[in-house]
Amino acid sequence: MSPVGRPKADNPKSSRFSIRLDVETENKLEEYCKFNDISKGEAIRQGIQLLLSQKKK
Repeated sequence: MSPVGRPKADNPKSSRFSIRLDVETENKLEEYCKFNDISKGEAIRQGIQLLLSQKKK
């Protein structure tokens, strides 16, 4: 019998953060996410990786 429910994720996202954005920044984030067909969380994760890669240079 197969297991019920969604399969386990390879890299589960268990940490949660709450941030406050001004309206202009929120609108820019939403536009970016729609254009790139990604979630807000994924856009923020990409932004963090971009900042970290720039710091290493």
